Amino acid sequence: MPERGPVGFGRREAPVEVAGGTASSPFPVGAVRLDDESIAGLLPERPARGHKGTFGKLLVIAGSLDYAGAALLVCRAAGRTGAGLVTLAVPESLQPLFAAKVVEATTMALPEDDVEEVDPEPALARILDHEHDAIIVGPGLRPGLATAELVRSLLPTAGEADEVDAAPIVLDAEALRSMATIDRWWEGDRRPAVLTPHPGEFARLRAGSGDRVVDDGDIAADDEARLAAATDAAVTWGSVVVLKGARTIVAAPDGTAAIAPFENPALASGGTGDVLAGAIGSLLAQGLAPFDAARLGVYLHGLAGDAVRERLGDAGLLASDLPDGLAIARKRLSALAERRRGTKRLGFAALGVPADTLPSRSSDPSAEPPPDGR
Repeated sequence: MPERGPVGFGRREAPVEVAGGTASSPFPVGAVRLDDESIAGLLPERPARGHKGTFGKLLVIAGSLDYAGAALLVCRAAGRTGAGLVTLAVPESLQPLFAAKVVEATTMALPEDDVEEVDPEPALARILDHEHDAIIVGPGLRPGLATAELVRSLLPTAGEADEVDAAPIVLDAEALRSMATIDRWWEGDRRPAVLTPHPGEFARLRAGSGDRVVDDGDIAADDEARLAAATDAAVTWGSVVVLKGARTIVAAPDGTAAIAPFENPALASGGTGDVLAGAIGSLLAQGLAPFDAARLGVYLHGLAGDAVRERLGDAGLLASDLPDGLAIARKRLSALAERRRGTKRLGFAALGVPADTLPSRSSDPSAEPPPDGR
């Protein structure tokens, strides 16, 4: 009888070599392999007396008539990852459509110079006037010069109320394609950024760098090449780079890199990247540094994907299956973090009584059984 796989959440370990089969390729040297223990400590705290403002305000600039689902997935994923307030900014002609679709998020209309096409200058002014702790831009945006100009204007810190502490940004999908057309976009004072390209978007960004010809090799299937390319790009661009795919690479501007253990063909469906962008943006809004938010977001996304794969198999996963799994995965990691800190007690306890004041057999001699065992 074949050995059963693990049930529920958990990492799928790389298969070992067996007779008649082949082993998965080893993990590349130079990157930290993410696991439960290393990731649990990154979870942002949830104070018992916190409120929606405590847990971050996220501004999402996403969606168009043809790609409305991308914006909705981002917002739902952000909420399920813990963001307190999510605002979806869309062209003003589309606001009634999106306002009817999002439930927990609010919407904000961006000025247009044509139907569905934002007017970059007044749109930027409205964005900067909105109170937010982090930004996501790109998923499902309509391609065009106006979008490219809006993305270009969002990269610098100029215009922020506190330019030294400018809100970090997640750049995904159409934002990345726009950046590939902007020469040396990474220069100057820029807000902290997390870039989330798949291999095709990454190759376009590298080709558009303009200062040198880059041969990154096979960045879809060769883990060594993926790690080297993502790390070099992160250092060059001064931003965190999440190179998506099997064994997603997360690289930091200082040359540090991490690799996720997940290899899940069920995630190869439209919209799963939008869910990842929402998770990372949510964690940025909750106060995590870009490298931490990217690693934790990638890991939660991988756990959620593995859980759906356990139920449905290698095909049939929909992006809308993932957001609820993000919250469940976070709960599991949170329980692990509490056990490591020794703050979670098993059994009954009086509500309102601090755990460390409750008597235990080891601290209360009167609780010990009498010597005769009665």
